[in-house]
Amino acid sequence: MWFIAFFLHEMAFGLLSVFLPLYVTLQLGGNITDVGVMVAGANFVAVPFSFLWGYFCEKTQRYRIYILISFLAMTALLFAFSLTTNILLLIVIYSAVAIFHVAHEAPKNVLISESYSRPDWERSFGTYEALTETGWLVGLFLGFVLSGYGLAGASIILVSSVLSLAAFVLALVLVEDPVLVFERQLVALERVVGFAQRGLSIASRALDGEQVKERLKNESASIFCMGLLAFSLATSMLFTPLPIFFSGTLGLSQSVVFIVFIFSGLGSLGGYVWSGRMGQGLNNKRVLRGTNLVRGALSLLLITAAIWTSGLTLAVAVIALTAMGAAYGFFLISVLSLSMELIPEGKAGIFNAIIGLGGALGCYLGTYIAESYNFQTLFIISATGFFLAYIAFKAYAR
Repeated sequence: MWFIAFFLHEMAFGLLSVFLPLYVTLQLGGNITDVGVMVAGANFVAVPFSFLWGYFCEKTQRYRIYILISFLAMTALLFAFSLTTNILLLIVIYSAVAIFHVAHEAPKNVLISESYSRPDWERSFGTYEALTETGWLVGLFLGFVLSGYGLAGASIILVSSVLSLAAFVLALVLVEDPVLVFERQLVALERVVGFAQRGLSIASRALDGEQVKERLKNESASIFCMGLLAFSLATSMLFTPLPIFFSGTLGLSQSVVFIVFIFSGLGSLGGYVWSGRMGQGLNNKRVLRGTNLVRGALSLLLITAAIWTSGLTLAVAVIALTAMGAAYGFFLISVLSLSMELIPEGKAGIFNAIIGLGGALGCYLGTYIAESYNFQTLFIISATGFFLAYIAFKAYAR
């Protein structure tokens, strides 16, 4: 039930996600690099706070308060954001938005994992992500409608602030801390016992003279995190300047750009729903590898839209984005479930810190490459990042 508060929160950021780079470049006279500095700077500043928010919520075992702080602070900051057109000041305010935005991420992940047993994690994360992705899509559609009516940029940002306030009110009423926090401890214990049991089984068969081909594999959290960093870097590098690619290179109007990204969101929604229905039957490790291969190949496919700007190549680009969204849906459910197993209790914020670090590097590099070179080069480098993530996720269980 408390997921509904996050639905409104995602509406606010769905609206901002495509609107913000267009607002800075088309209405304030900034360039692609300004967008990159704004988003990258915000993500860099948020990285240590991702860890700190996660540490404090687990240390106190209080999660609701950090969600409320996040939503209320973003309400105030987005309101301040709507009052200025100075790009430097916008960068500062957006950095503060990012700091408080990550305050709810680790508490939310812990609440889900502690509210449901391990066999239900995929389904629960899938339900949450499907609902919030729907909110994201509604926010994108709202941006399409408001842009179509010619609403001023400051007014659109103010709408995001109101949505964030509504999310705070709902969270205040609906979100509660769990009575007991022990599910992840049980999962960690099961993993240790299972690993020891496999080792004893292999040793026993070997001592009996049986030829044993099975290898005892231990999962490396550090290599897993490297794969997560590469994926986040490649994703942010690709998607941060992408609205400008569709608006500038392909000449689409602001309203049509929103429609393009709605298709991507629909793909993600389909991925969340499908993976949630599969539940624990989802082969998470195989999904991590497969989705990176798919997103790498689709990144290369976008080169056709950059070279031949026609209706057909636009259709190919939209299909590629939709498929990327679906792959992301599967990836996120799998990586959330695995991260709650691999990352030790008390360090849940590491997951969001790694995502933020990759996002920060990608935001700047993506906009820099697009402006200094071209979008074809950007698509090739992004694809390389996805392929490197594939290698890391293939190697982390050794």
